[in-house]
Amino acid sequence: MPLIANTPEPPYYAVIFTSLRTEGDKGYDAMSRKMVALAAEQPGFLGFESAREGVGITVSYWSDLESIQRWKANAEHQVAQQMGHQVWYSSFKTRIAKVERDYGATT
Repeated sequence: MPLIANTPEPPYYAVIFTSLRTEGDKGYDAMSRKMVALAAEQPGFLGFESAREGVGITVSYWSDLESIQRWKANAEHQVAQQMGHQVWYSSFKTRIAKVERDYGATT
């Protein structure tokens, strides 16, 4: 069952990654699981949410911009990024936004 990230009081940052996949797995699922586990170990990581129905959307939450920069520069993450560019994605876009307000309900 998908989970909604339990984020702290704002402000914090969201990295929004949208993508269209190429055909076939080609190691994608294994690398995806590895990157989720590795991201969770990074300082400043707050959580993530992901969905795919045609367009994939993954939002990761971070305490600050420096944590996002360190994650982008992580050597293992760079390998995954390169594979994404060359093998897994026909197109993608990354957006970084500052979350200034959030609200909702849990059941």
